[in-house]
Amino acid sequence: MDTAVLVRELVEARGASGYEAEVREVVRRRFSEFAHEVRVDAMGNLIALRRGEGLSGDRPCVMLAGHMDEIALMVTQIEKGFLQVTQIGGFDPRVLFGQEVVVHGSRELPGLVVSVPPHFTDPSDREKPVPLEKLFIDVGLPPDEVRKTVHVGDIVTMHGRYIPLAGGYAAGKSMDDRAAVAAITLCLEELARRRHSWNVFAVATVQEEASMAGAVTGAYGIDPTIAVAVDVTFGMQPGLSPNETVKMDGGPSIALGPNFHPVVRERLALAAAALEIPHQTEVIAGASGTDAWAIQVSRAGVPCGLLGIPVRSMHTPVETVCLRDIERAAKLLAEFIARLTPGFEESLSTRDALSLAYPVHDSSEPRGARQ
Repeated sequence: MDTAVLVRELVEARGASGYEAEVREVVRRRFSEFAHEVRVDAMGNLIALRRGEGLSGDRPCVMLAGHMDEIALMVTQIEKGFLQVTQIGGFDPRVLFGQEVVVHGSRELPGLVVSVPPHFTDPSDREKPVPLEKLFIDVGLPPDEVRKTVHVGDIVTMHGRYIPLAGGYAAGKSMDDRAAVAAITLCLEELARRRHSWNVFAVATVQEEASMAGAVTGAYGIDPTIAVAVDVTFGMQPGLSPNETVKMDGGPSIALGPNFHPVVRERLALAAAALEIPHQTEVIAGASGTDAWAIQVSRAGVPCGLLGIPVRSMHTPVETVCLRDIERAAKLLAEFIARLTPGFEESLSTRDALSLAYPVHDSSEPRGARQ
């Protein structure tokens, strides 16, 4: 599968948190190529099952989770034909001014995020970012027609384009977390060529940006033996400390901290080493802010791991990723799953596992904590 084509298709699909129908159909088609079953649960999660081989009785299962929703805007007021909005998720208002958007009213309308010209602002405000409450969306229609077409509560998404860059890099509006959904899709493709004994549930979760509700309900319904969440993490760029970021094109990060089971983390690192896949250690000393945080406390608890795909300019319309890091994450996941043997789950609570509660040393370079 062509990684760039896959990522383009995912990034350019729309799917605001809680309104993921369009992107879900894209993921459904891609997952269906390699899964034995695909379904949608009551919350809207897309759940694909790829069955393991060679075991009788109840087969243990691993859940792979990557969220398919994206940050977006919602109309809160219509004034003289212009739309005022609030956020769904965590946009930085500094990047919204001047952006092209799509207003999802009774029909789709192109729009622009604008504000009053600087000539009419107080001189003390001209050097400051325009706050969200002073931004509005212009769709170019007369006020009466706007009110017939757009209503309070309608969704607004970025007019996202996939932007290929030099050196195997690409940018787009929703690499968070479509890059991870792409990695999970490529993992399923790899597993279709390999034997694995555990069942694999690949889940494109909903509403991570708003509440992590998809991961909560998805994990409860699947009740996995173990889980690995895949999300983006902060890639190195000017203005950020190496202690807060991971290297771009340095391979996926494997998270270390209380949200992650030490045995799962160790096995992920061993899988990377077996394939000589470059990887990095990301220290997350508290809540990870990812689906892993919700999955870990599902039912009686789920041993979790977290893979991070480095992304620059997170939560902007130009989130930038190295496609090689997506492919590395996919191969690492497939190797990890292929190495899961009968009885592995028993090792999660043994005395040997307890010794791994302290950081294990591997060839990767530790990095700082995600906030």
